[in-house]
Amino acid sequence: MRPLLSLFIFWMTFTLAVPAHDAHGQSQPILSVETDPSTFVFGGYAFHLRVAPAASSHWVFGLGAYAMNFPALFVDVNPKNRSEGWKVRLQRGWGFFTEYYFDPKRRGWYVGAQLAAQRFHVRKEAAPGEKGRFTNVLIMGQAGYRWYPFASRTLYVQPWAGLGYTSPVSGDQRAGGERYDVAPLIPFLTVHLGYEF
Repeated sequence: MRPLLSLFIFWMTFTLAVPAHDAHGQSQPILSVETDPSTFVFGGYAFHLRVAPAASSHWVFGLGAYAMNFPALFVDVNPKNRSEGWKVRLQRGWGFFTEYYFDPKRRGWYVGAQLAAQRFHVRKEAAPGEKGRFTNVLIMGQAGYRWYPFASRTLYVQPWAGLGYTSPVSGDQRAGGERYDVAPLIPFLTVHLGYEF
């Protein structure tokens, strides 16, 4: 986790320190904060910090922290876990994100990627006192759309979909005498809300 955080701090320092000018001749890296409201519905949270460097009109980089309880749909998407009574919590996730916008004003369609480390707790309904704890890594490609509903261009809505590869790297996936199966390919679909400064 420390190398990921170090990389983000380096990039933030670089992008905020490099002078560049927009069409009005002013230096303008853009910071934004973002959240995924669905994580709160599922007993979690999501907070993301983004920076659009002044030196590039198409790129956005960010770091996020998130957590949530997996709804049954997420668990059952893997046939090996379906109807097995698994309760899954993404206890803590940290991710580094990068997005490339086709419009130089950083709105509309984009493609991107994320690299994340995620800590999970799993348990069985039949054995609620036993927990498996493991950490995985996630590499996900994504595509989405950034829409500014107001002329002020501060508040934005960003639906996106992704497909990720994930693999456990430490811990134990067992609880209640059984093993929770982590599928290598994970589809994901959500909507973020953000605010630019």
